[in-house]
Parts: sequence; structure tokens; C-alpha cells
Amino acid sequence: MSNTAPTPNAPTPVTVSRLVQAGTGLDLRVVCGNAGLERRITEPAVNRPGLALTGFFEYFAEHRVQVIGGAERTYLDSLPPEERVTRFTRLLDRPVPCVVFCRAYEPEPGFVVAAERAGIPLLISSLETMSFINRATILLDNLAAPNTQVYGSMVDILGIGVIIRGRPGIGKSECVLALIERGYSLVADDVTALRVHQDRELIGTSPPTTRDFMEVRGIGIINVPAMFGVRCIRTEKRLDLVVDLEDWNKLEDVERVGREEKFIELLGVRVPHMVLPVHPGRDIARLVEVAAFHVKLRIQGINPVDQLEERVFERMRETGGKAGG
Repeated sequence: MSNTAPTPNAPTPVTVSRLVQAGTGLDLRVVCGNAGLERRITEPAVNRPGLALTGFFEYFAEHRVQVIGGAERTYLDSLPPEERVTRFTRLLDRPVPCVVFCRAYEPEPGFVVAAERAGIPLLISSLETMSFINRATILLDNLAAPNTQVYGSMVDILGIGVIIRGRPGIGKSECVLALIERGYSLVADDVTALRVHQDRELIGTSPPTTRDFMEVRGIGIINVPAMFGVRCIRTEKRLDLVVDLEDWNKLEDVERVGREEKFIELLGVRVPHMVLPVHPGRDIARLVEVAAFHVKLRIQGINPVDQLEERVFERMRETGGKAGG
């Protein structure tokens, strides 16, 4: 098993089809324009085209998902029927990826004809406008985020997301099981999917097919929530630490002081990194647990090395330069 930094997946274009398939929480239904479902959403965000419907297209965000809410619909209803269709047709003359009508508003026949002619999908969501915008913004951000998969299991230890890596058979599963028994949560077993969130942190999750399950050598596949309870499963978690398990006799240098925090770069994000030597008799789960606590203290600005140094220097001042005693 390689512990080298993963190569990011080639970004999958965010299309209207992907939005519909992934947006189960958006309650989307395609009304027309099926031929345009592979149109790309090159700006993964939403836009309310109120000004565009009045005829003002300067600074119009035409590459975003266009959302028709109550305000836009009320404005259109105030216009004569032919003018409504004209205004909507002008909107569709722009390269918009799709138009979503919120609050279960049904687009009128003239809008449907114009959309079919332009090859632009019209969709309906039962959600209120702001609820749809909030959910769609998060979903689009996730769909467009750089992502990859790493070989390693991920656990949540008191709010610290830890990926545990190592060669097959070194004891990753036993370590994760021991952590689950101590009340911590499994995020992913064996393979962890990572994505960048807001350009500054990584979010880890499990591939949907293997979520909730673990492979334990000698036992086989186990269902974690059925065995340990649903509290032992975490759907996703921010990554705070990567731990590599290495054979003791293969390590030339083992960290003894930990003055300098070491990092590994994944998808352009620096993540704290530790290497733990594996040797018969060592409680690896306890060591991973302590490593997570250590990172948590560092995040809070507590560095035990600095504290020890300060204590030594204070002792030297008291004893006239002698550290012992």
C-alpha cells in the first residue's frame, strides 16, 4: 500500500444532470428541456434573475443556475401574457444552464415552448426559494470541489478527524475497531473520499457503497452500526491528522520530542502528519487516540514541548544554570 500523496481526480464537470441526480434534498423535477441536461454549470452557484427579467443584462451571471422565486414570479405575473413570454425568452437567449421554479410554481406553456426551443431545462422544486438557494449552493460547492480518494480508514476522535494508513495486515482494522469500542465514530473504512471545502480544509467521507461496513481479516465484513450502534458512524468529518503505521524495524528515525509539527499535503491543503512505529505489544489504538488529543491541544495553542522547555529554563534560573535536581 502506498502512502504517497494521492493524485487529484480530474474534475468532473458539474452538469444539470449531476445536479438533479445528486440533489435529492432539493426535490427537483424536470419539466422540459431533457436534451439540455448535459449543459455545464460553469459557475457552481445560483442567481436570481430579477434584473434580467426587466431587460437589464449588464453583469448578469448567465453561467449560474437561474432561480425563479416568489418575487420574480410576481413581477412576471404583473406583465401582459405576451410580454411575460418575451421577457422569459430573452433570459433563455443567454447561455444559462437551467432555470428552476421554486415553491412548486408550474411554468406557463409559453415558457415551456421557449425552453424547448432553446434546449434549456426547466425544473421545479417544492422548496421555498431561500431554502432551495441555501441547499443548492452547498451542493454545487461540493460537486465542484477538487476531490480524491486515499487508502486509509478515517475515524472521529473527540472532534479530530484522523485518517489511519499503513500496509495491508499492519493492524489498521484492529486499531479502528478498538477506537470504535471506546466510543469514537467511524467515517470510512479502508478507502476515504476527500474533497476540498472553501479552499482551506479537507472533508473526508466514505464511498456510498461501503458506508457503515468494515472488512476485518479473519472475520469478514461487519456492519458497524448494527454491531456497535448508530452513534459509532459519522457521515463526514474535517480531516485534522494523518497517521501512518510503519513497522518498527523499518524506521531509521523515530520521533522522540516532536518539537516541529510535521505536515503532509493533500489536494493542496497541509494536514498534520505523524508516523507511529508498530511493534508487538504496543497499544496502537491508544497511541492514535493520544496523537489526536495532541493535535487538539495544538489547535488550542498548547505546545507541551514549549511548556517543558519553559519549566527547564525556570529550573535552571532557580539553580544557577543547572537543569537537574
